[in-house]
Amino acid sequence: MASTEHQDFEAVALRHLDAVYGMARRLSADENEADDLVQETFMRAYRAFGRFELREYGAKPWLLKILHNVFYTRRGREHRQPTLLDDADFDHFAGELDAPALEALADGAVDWDQFDQELKESVNALAPEYRSVIVLWALEEMSYREIADVCDCPIGTVMSRLYRARQQLGQRLADYAAERKIATARFSR
Repeated sequence: MASTEHQDFEAVALRHLDAVYGMARRLSADENEADDLVQETFMRAYRAFGRFELREYGAKPWLLKILHNVFYTRRGREHRQPTLLDDADFDHFAGELDAPALEALADGAVDWDQFDQELKESVNALAPEYRSVIVLWALEEMSYREIADVCDCPIGTVMSRLYRARQQLGQRLADYAAERKIATARFSR
């Protein structure tokens, strides 16, 4: 890669290093594996940078998609996608289609390091396909379309996984919410 392209890569991609590392930590829950995932992600991105077109979403979703692919390649293709029935909630499916878009958790960026340990453990206990969708939505503040692109799945699957992740978190954190007098109606439908 020419020196100018190298500088362009640094300017476009390396500014997202913290976001990629944060997502790698959420996916792997292991610091050493996260380091390896980030290194491989940026190596692949660097090699493919000549073909990268800065579209409407920019470099961050592109890098997160590479990370996602690296993670699931390591995990093995059979674990990449749950079966269609695993993501389908036929009792609530029609209601989810009409549901308004979810609100952001807070104004501005959400700082994972400030989360209570019990919350972190609950998020980390989710299956990887649910954990990645909830993290991309809540911490990276990505739209459904961006998440679908990163996870290489339809928007309906993103909505379903986000719904399931929220349900599972709501169930896991019911006692936590009761102790802190947090309303849980938002998480249980």
